[in-house]
Amino acid sequence: MTTQQYSYKVRGPGGKLVEGKVEAASEAAVAEKLRGMGYAPLEVRPANAGMQKEISFGRKKRVKMKDLAIFSRQFATMIDAGLTMLRGLTILAEQSDNPEMRRILRRVKQDIEAGMSLSAAFAKDDIFPPLMVNMTRAGEAGGFLDVTMRQIADNFEAEVRLRGKIKAALTYPIVVFILAMLMCVGMLVFVVPTFEAMFKDLGGTLPLPTQVLVVLSKSMRFMLPLVVVLAVVGLWWWRRFGKTEPVRNVVDPLKLRLPVFGKLFQKLALARFARNLGTLLSSGVPILQSLEIVSETTGSVVISRALKEVQESVRRGESVSAPLAAHKVFPPMVVQMIASGEESGAIDKMLQKIAEFYDDEVEATTEALTALIEPLMIAFLGGVVGSMIIALYLPIFKVFELIG
Repeated sequence: MTTQQYSYKVRGPGGKLVEGKVEAASEAAVAEKLRGMGYAPLEVRPANAGMQKEISFGRKKRVKMKDLAIFSRQFATMIDAGLTMLRGLTILAEQSDNPEMRRILRRVKQDIEAGMSLSAAFAKDDIFPPLMVNMTRAGEAGGFLDVTMRQIADNFEAEVRLRGKIKAALTYPIVVFILAMLMCVGMLVFVVPTFEAMFKDLGGTLPLPTQVLVVLSKSMRFMLPLVVVLAVVGLWWWRRFGKTEPVRNVVDPLKLRLPVFGKLFQKLALARFARNLGTLLSSGVPILQSLEIVSETTGSVVISRALKEVQESVRRGESVSAPLAAHKVFPPMVVQMIASGEESGAIDKMLQKIAEFYDDEVEATTEALTALIEPLMIAFLGGVVGSMIIALYLPIFKVFELIG
């Protein structure tokens, strides 16, 4: 039987962390051997895995929400079919297309073998959102983990569908805008200087539009590198600080006030709020804990602030809907539906209806924006390029006058 060297991390009887290497046929054989020695295996991996990681030039693939949705759906199906949790995790770790997801699922499996609960194993890694961790904990406590995993899958799949529709609708206008900018820069850098030299040889005074075009062309020599540098620095800064609280306190309220896209951002945040809160409550997560989790997952500081007030209201024994009415981001319809759900004792079902309503609203708004933006982008492209061509050809009439 072929063996290879594995690195391991274990926790001894006294709680001390021990690391080492051992020859074995598989990771499972290493874990079994270590347990037989009285250790609790925490991590087992091939000894050359670290070296392979160091010489890999590819960027580490992130775990996306789509990966979590697929995992939740398949895991729920396996548990419902009677497979053990460890067997299900083993199968999913082997068949996942995402290398990072495979690594994390192996680590989760090892944690469970060491005696940890599934929710605690999820909580160790930040790729599992708080919503997923807490719903899993509620499912474990109530004995309905398969149902909870299906609810998590439904939630993530709805979020993925919504994001996909928005991306698909906005891809065309963004591509047209980028092509228009590249076309304008190309004309200013390569075409205009050629015409300028030709006009200079013929003599005469250039028309004002052509002079403006020539000035812009000359400024491109130092403006273009500056714009590229500023774009790179701006992207780096946004990736580093864009999600920090001081930046979001300024950006999120401004997003809701945008003339065209503000309504879309509001509906998207409301759909996410209603879906996440409804899913948590239907899974048996306590309402105060649910509000705390949802306040971190809506993607809007404005809604997060409102939910802080709702938490205080619930702590005092008051309703959920009353504090929401004081915030303009929550339309009267949402407040009234939540109030009706509280009175009937079915607030989770009412929140799901709100989420479905705003999912449809986001889709309709996105389609309307796309229908409006596409002709505007074509008109913009035609106007900019057409103006540049006219400015270039205006001096030709003067050339004819000089020749005549």
